[in-house]
Formats: sequence, structure tokens, C-alpha cells
Amino acid sequence: MLLDASRKTDNRKRRFPPVMAVGGVIGWIFLTSAIAILTHDALATIDAGALSLIAAGELWFSLHPNSLQVAEPAIARHVPVIGPWLWHPVISTLLTWPALFVTGMPGILLVWLFRRRSPKGGMFR
Repeated sequence: MLLDASRKTDNRKRRFPPVMAVGGVIGWIFLTSAIAILTHDALATIDAGALSLIAAGELWFSLHPNSLQVAEPAIARHVPVIGPWLWHPVISTLLTWPALFVTGMPGILLVWLFRRRSPKGGMFR
């Protein structure tokens, strides 16, 4: 009888799937980079005396200029059908946005989507 009761409680425990853990880790990486970018922007704002936000493309170029120069032809050539369209209206627009938002918003979204949820009680689980 005791053995049956322990099986029921084990079956009720929800396991956290590995895919959910990976999504959460990626979200936290995005949020951590957003905090680092926020720190950089705050120091640049204090130094300049006016609001100074680094653009995503400028940040990418300062971190690794060669990969930025290679990315456009690689996407245009290797992504079937939508490759050329994907770079110019979509990615080039994202590269002009502040890096804080480009990393922070997906980070918040991923952390929220892949969070641990408490098991629901009641009739409808």
C-alpha cells in the first residue's frame, strides 16, 4: 500500500524537459548580454553627457568585423528563396536598432516562455 502511494506522488511530479531548459538558458544568455550592453550604454551616456545607445550593427562590427562582412553574402547565397529578402529589409533594419532592445526583448520572451510552471491542481490539468 505504501509503495502504491509513493508511485502516485512520483507520477504527479512534472519533469522539466531538456528543450525547456535549453530555451531558458538561451534566454538568460540574451538577458545577460542585455545587462552588459545596458552597462556600456550607461557609461557612454555619462561620458557623452547625452543619451547614447549602441546600435546592434555597431556592436557586432566592434566585436567581430569579419563575420559581419561575410554574413550578408552567406545569407543571400545559402538561405533558399528568402535569402536576399531576409538580409535587406529584415536583418539590416535590426542592425540599426539599439543593441539593448535587440538582445533584451528576445531574452525576456524566451525566459518567460521557457520558465518552470507550477503544476496545476484541480480537475483540469
